Amino acid sequence: MDTVVEREVELRLILSPERNVPVPARLGYRTDDPYAVHIVFHVDSGQPVHWTFARELLVEGVFRPCGHGDVRVWPSRAAGRDAVLVALSSPGGDALLEVPAAQVSSWLERTLRVVPSGSEGGRLGLDDALAALLAP
Repeated sequence: MDTVVEREVELRLILSPERNVPVPARLGYRTDDPYAVHIVFHVDSGQPVHWTFARELLVEGVFRPCGHGDVRVWPSRAAGRDAVLVALSSPGGDALLEVPAAQVSSWLERTLRVVPSGSEGGRLGLDDALAALLAP
């Protein structure tokens, strides 16, 4: 049986050092896609914006800068509280988002209880699929 771990969060879209706007979003993790995290941004465009990237990138980014290319994640401190910054780049533009570290960390802990780091491959059923392909 597949498990879904979700959490609604309010991210801050950083427009400049003095200006940011709230962006409601949902963090999602599914055991049928054990290496990935999904973020759905509920923007005013009428269509939510979806991003998917490696769970390990977010886990590591809580503690130290990581990633390159389309997704980069690093810890920060804003207004006296710990935060995680996520930089997203696409052909449509770039975004710098801030999420409270405590919220993302507690959600990640829930995902790691469901599928511990390093055990993701066992969730994919590759051994069963390969055995079925090779069966006489």
